[in-house]
Amino acid sequence: MKTLSPVLLACAVLATLTLSACGDKPEEKKRSGPPPALVTVTEAKTGTLEIVEETLGTLEALIDPKISAEIAGKVVRMLAGSGKTVRKGDLLAVIDDADIAIQHRADTADKNRVEALLAQQERVVERQQHLVQKGFISQNAADDARAQRDALREQLAAARARGDQSLRNQGKARVLAPFDGVVETQIASVGDYVKIGDPLLHLVSSRKLRAHLPFPESAAARLKKGQAVILTSPQLPGSEHKGIVSEIKPGVSETGRALNVLVDIENTAGFRPGGTVNAAVVVAKREEAILVPEQSVVLRPAGKIVYVITDGKALQHVVEVGAKRAGMVEIVKGLPAGAIVALDGAGFLSHNAAVSVQERGKPATAGKPVESQPPQDGAAKAQAGAKAESGK
Repeated sequence: MKTLSPVLLACAVLATLTLSACGDKPEEKKRSGPPPALVTVTEAKTGTLEIVEETLGTLEALIDPKISAEIAGKVVRMLAGSGKTVRKGDLLAVIDDADIAIQHRADTADKNRVEALLAQQERVVERQQHLVQKGFISQNAADDARAQRDALREQLAAARARGDQSLRNQGKARVLAPFDGVVETQIASVGDYVKIGDPLLHLVSSRKLRAHLPFPESAAARLKKGQAVILTSPQLPGSEHKGIVSEIKPGVSETGRALNVLVDIENTAGFRPGGTVNAAVVVAKREEAILVPEQSVVLRPAGKIVYVITDGKALQHVVEVGAKRAGMVEIVKGLPAGAIVALDGAGFLSHNAAVSVQERGKPATAGKPVESQPPQDGAAKAQAGAKAESGK
């Protein structure tokens, strides 16, 4: 019996596989249409919506005195330069107190002199009183001694006051911080001669601030004294402070009329004087408002759209929106409360599109709609069968 050559054997196997492929039919049709869009969803909730007037304002320190010299003299030390943060009681500057120290020694000496005279006069009065009782001198002489004693008492009180004043002035040579703050400007320098009242430095405290909030004249009807204000700083993400409108002042400038809304605050959020602040004045509140995230509302030729997810489909709802606040949008008309709406991926949807829901931040999980594997044709199945047969 003749054996077939390897070439003829390969041709025969190929012909068999070709005939088998022509005789088989696909087991199922290939999937038609695009795959489901992957989206996240959220619920249209009801809540209280604050209607606000927003603006960008500036902060002013309410405690920002110029620390001045309380005695005359030459500045011998300056320990606080511009920008330095100081605590209450810290030493800021020292003024030469040599003249005041000399004056204090003189006052002390005068006080001691008067005290000695008074002690002597007290003894004289006591002796005079005994002599009067024995009849050796008249009452007038005893009265003169008591008058001199009383005069010396007053002189001693004056001498003590002068001594206390000179001692106090000597203490004023050391300039101390009256509160916690930051040195805004150093005015005097070492070697400068200053008089009483001359400024040494400008100290600013951030404990009490005033926000100046500009608003157009058109907002006057909506703004009132006592309204709540929410303040945030661009330099301090996450910081928030709540205050109230303390005063509304009209203003006129070259460009037009405006309103200057003032808000006084106890600074607990770390705001800095001179910085900017975002402000939202709460002018009204709406109860039971239907709210959805801003990214759920998309713009289409039909208008503003929210896609409601139902049975794996995205259904288009034309809505009318109201106010916006903190990333949420009020739906005035076109959407019921509690509806499940598309969130991430809403901008890529169309009406009646198939969707696959995914939790935010997580990969698609089992049970969600996924693409099926494409069916194998007859030729592929024949090749797989031949491989299996050859492996036996």
